[in-house]
Amino acid sequence: MAKILVADDERDIRDLIGFTLRFANHEVITARDGLEALRLALQEKPDLVLLDVRMPIMTGYETC
Repeated sequence: MAKILVADDERDIRDLIGFTLRFANHEVITARDGLEALRLALQEKPDLVLLDVRMPIMTGYETC
């Protein structure tokens, strides 16, 4: 079981990806923008980060 951070500004996308990963027994953390994703990544130390490229505040590229 991996801890996975999913960052996307669209709620439906976050929910769909989160549901699929939880169904596969992974722990899922979600973020609504790049800045929140960066904060959560530093705090939670996920095994994998999935970033949307175009998000408000900070893009996926900037977050990387």
